[in-house]
Amino acid sequence: MLRSISLVSGFLLTTTLLFAQPEKPIKNPNAQKFDEILTYVNSLYVDTVNDEQLTDAAIVALLEKLDPHSTYISKEEVDDANEKINGSFVGIGIRFQILKDTLVVVQTIPGGPSEKLGIKAGDRIVSIEGKNVAGVGLKNTQVREKLMGEMGSKVKIEINRKNTKKTLDFVITRDKIPVYSVDSYYMVNPQTGYIKLNSFSRTTTEEIQKSIKELSKKGMQNLILDLQDNGGGLLYAAKTVSDEFLSDNKLIVYSEGRSQPRQDLNAGALGNWEKGRLIVLTNENTASASEIVSGAVQDWDRGLIVGRRSFGKGLVQRPIDLTDGSQIRLTIARYYTPSGRFIQKPYDDLEAYRNDYMDRYLHGELSSQDSIKFNDSLKFLTKLSKRNVYGGGGIMPDVFVPLDTASVTEYYKSLVRGGYFNSFGLTYVEKNRDKLIASYPDFEKYKSDFSVDKKMMDEFFEYVKKEDPELKFNEAEFKTSEQSIKLRMKAMLAQDLWGISEYYQIANAENEVLQKAIQTIESEMYDTYGLTR
Repeated sequence: MLRSISLVSGFLLTTTLLFAQPEKPIKNPNAQKFDEILTYVNSLYVDTVNDEQLTDAAIVALLEKLDPHSTYISKEEVDDANEKINGSFVGIGIRFQILKDTLVVVQTIPGGPSEKLGIKAGDRIVSIEGKNVAGVGLKNTQVREKLMGEMGSKVKIEINRKNTKKTLDFVITRDKIPVYSVDSYYMVNPQTGYIKLNSFSRTTTEEIQKSIKELSKKGMQNLILDLQDNGGGLLYAAKTVSDEFLSDNKLIVYSEGRSQPRQDLNAGALGNWEKGRLIVLTNENTASASEIVSGAVQDWDRGLIVGRRSFGKGLVQRPIDLTDGSQIRLTIARYYTPSGRFIQKPYDDLEAYRNDYMDRYLHGELSSQDSIKFNDSLKFLTKLSKRNVYGGGGIMPDVFVPLDTASVTEYYKSLVRGGYFNSFGLTYVEKNRDKLIASYPDFEKYKSDFSVDKKMMDEFFEYVKKEDPELKFNEAEFKTSEQSIKLRMKAMLAQDLWGISEYYQIANAENEVLQKAIQTIESEMYDTYGLTR
């Protein structure tokens, strides 16, 4: 799992449509009952009450009765919730981590205001607007509040820099900072390109187009699009990304609901990868807009789906702004893949819905394809080669890849949960940055030559022992997880030295779904599915 070091908080986006605001609805007679109750509570309740909190709680409870994806977002959270959809936010342009109660700059965003002023990775921010922020128990949310603000506004920070005796003062003008949905794109070998997509925002299609063009210049003949753990985003972005792969006027997805007439979204633009082998990677966390792309590619026999059954979200939400600045995202329609599949998994039992991942694990689905059973009524045929595909609960892959947990010991999981790879990696880089850069002036040399040796491992375990004396070193479990531990450490150091893209280029060596896809896309097996070329 990647370290959360950005000014952008994590948010699982639901599929949203870009609609104009609806007309103000006619007041429901039942609303009078709620007004009466709130009036009586205010007048008679034994203690003072907070109207806003009570109203918010009632809205949340109401929406929970509808479906799992109709949600309420408070006015304080609206901007945060929209960041990934918008593809940008306003801030100073750094990625940070709070390390031992100190705010450390991990990276500056290229072209952002902090980079332009000369702020560097490893700088430690000790005060913001004259107020000390070191050693005061600072939280990530507080950092966001202090460093984000209005476009063009200014913030003063003081920095301690290694080998500099005096603190450095900077006055930073806040600016629009991009939020990228493509985490990484690179050639996994001379024939095959790879793109890792984390969400679907307003900038996603442009990013995908750029990635494909760059990889094509490097001789790409096959493309692997990684949608593992991609929770979704904008429906229209899913449409335009799919259009990069589908030719002519092919149907990509359609939606309809009680108050929403059927809406078809078709291909039309000339895509950058309408020809050439294509594989899409999915897993149990691939949801929503990601499933639209996966379903369109599969239904039109354009490429293969490799991995595990996707999440199963086929509901469309409409964002509706409320008068106080808060927002609801209300389910207004169901979407269907080109073959007519409705891939939403059942949600009659909300508790079972929330526990679906654990149920899949306990039933053996993550380790064996044979454990997945579909009713014949959920069977559909692909548009061209008439292969069997299924609805009713996610996108089933064409090539199943079981979850490999052989090297995931309890000791390894404890190291991950404790954040020790993150914090030790950053500490190690800060102590050895100059030496590392001198030895590995570029990433390619680092990737090929750097190895995590015994000395570094001993230093890591000593660090963990100091941080958490209760977590005892387990020799047997270390031996089982040794390769994974060393690979993760190397990947984290690469991220601290270069960025997220380089993290994936290291960590993907143990991405079993990707490795199976590479093997499949370059073999004769790919042609046995009757796919379009």
